[in-house]
Amino acid sequence: MSQFFPAFQAIAPLFLVIFAGVIVSRNKSVTHQWLEILNNYALWLGFPALILVALSRLQWDFELYGSLIIANSIRIVLSIFLILPFAALFKLENKLRRTLFLAVSFGNVAYLGIPVLRSAWGDQILPEATMISSVYLFWLFTLGIFMVEFYGDKKVDFRILFFRLLKNPMLIAVFIGLFVAINHIQMPKILVSGLDLVAGSVTGVVLFSLGLFVGKQPIGKFRDWIPVSIFSLVILLVLPFLFLLISGNFVDLKVSRSWVLESAMPLGLTPYALCVKYDLDAEFASRVAVLSTLMALISLPLWLVFLK
Repeated sequence: MSQFFPAFQAIAPLFLVIFAGVIVSRNKSVTHQWLEILNNYALWLGFPALILVALSRLQWDFELYGSLIIANSIRIVLSIFLILPFAALFKLENKLRRTLFLAVSFGNVAYLGIPVLRSAWGDQILPEATMISSVYLFWLFTLGIFMVEFYGDKKVDFRILFFRLLKNPMLIAVFIGLFVAINHIQMPKILVSGLDLVAGSVTGVVLFSLGLFVGKQPIGKFRDWIPVSIFSLVILLVLPFLFLLISGNFVDLKVSRSWVLESAMPLGLTPYALCVKYDLDAEFASRVAVLSTLMALISLPLWLVFLK
């Protein structure tokens, strides 16, 4: 218990910003447009700037980042394919099965994950956190979307999938940042200073935006939250613990602890937005995003204690 409170104190300020967003969301003048503007700022400016700054200062290590990419990719791919026997066993309808493909492939590794890792281990963890987020983004917009479309009514268009991936601003920033880091290119100081200003603003923006999203969701009936609670426990505890057990046979925990913590993040807003776009079970996805985010206030400090 004595170790829990320092870990809780490292996480709590982030959730205070989220709860501030929840409170502000109750104001009738706060519309969904607020959420859209803040998310677009984070997606197109804030996180790309943070990624560029972090990767431009990266000392590239092929062994470390190669292991990171492989281990996290295996974790995501296996989680997605585990949905098939799980859905067959519990006889889930196709709409929910397609929703789960997205829900297990992408936790809130960027909007919440990067601030949490930064709070726990300082700015030196930023390049690693950025790389982990990039791996999750890649698989979400490739295999995750492929599974949704493959089990849907429409034929999979690989060309659209490819161009959607290329147009993602966060992945574009990753490619540019890696090119700069690997080739030891020095960016102009005036550019770096400008990027630092934007990057410094993104944490508060995305956490406040997350709070607005949580506050705008309807409560619904109690019985509707039972499967949501079970699935939230799975993504917050069960899947990360399995990842920890398996990866522990190949990688030292001092290396993989940030990977495990990112895998224990609650459901992100991106899968919810994709559920709306593909006419999936957006209500289930929104409730998982809300409940798992609230539960993460306890689960993430517990993971920090365990991993430290």
